[in-house]
Amino acid sequence: MSTSDRILLLLHIGFAIFTLGPLTAATMSTPRYIRKRNVVVVRYLHRTTQIYGLGTLGIFLIGLGLAKGDLAEVWLTVSMTLFVVALVLLLIIERDQRKAAHLLEVAAAEAAPAAVPARPTAEKAGEGAAEAKAGAEEPAATGATAEPVTAGEIAQVERGRLAAMSGVVALIWLVILVLMVWNG
Repeated sequence: MSTSDRILLLLHIGFAIFTLGPLTAATMSTPRYIRKRNVVVVRYLHRTTQIYGLGTLGIFLIGLGLAKGDLAEVWLTVSMTLFVVALVLLLIIERDQRKAAHLLEVAAAEAAPAAVPARPTAEKAGEGAAEAKAGAEEPAATGATAEPVTAGEIAQVERGRLAAMSGVVALIWLVILVLMVWNG
């Protein structure tokens, strides 16, 4: 193995370690934060998926450089095919993350007016204690029923798809790793 091949191999392994790990962690933890309705974290995980998803192209390109046209090997062809399948699934994952973040933002915007308490406003106006108490109870009762969806219903389809596809992508990475170690 020449020096340039060793450098390419080190780059290939380095890219694999430092891109696939964070990418897999970001895609697999997204459903948890969708369930918790944490829009900020879902947006962050979406951005992380975009950045590290682009970084995985480096793994593929460096792997092609290592193969040097020896694509007649079955394990190389299978590995590259699985890699392309994983990239297509990552595009679908990225789309679902974006859609889930949008749905969470819309739900938060709809729920925000119902969460404004009326009690401090009534006390500022100098109304009696009975009127303030009645004013405080009324928005709480309407705020609970005014929410259009429950916590589990927001982006439920996207959350399920993200959980399933991120698991499949992680399994694909493991199969490729086994192929590389076994035949490399």
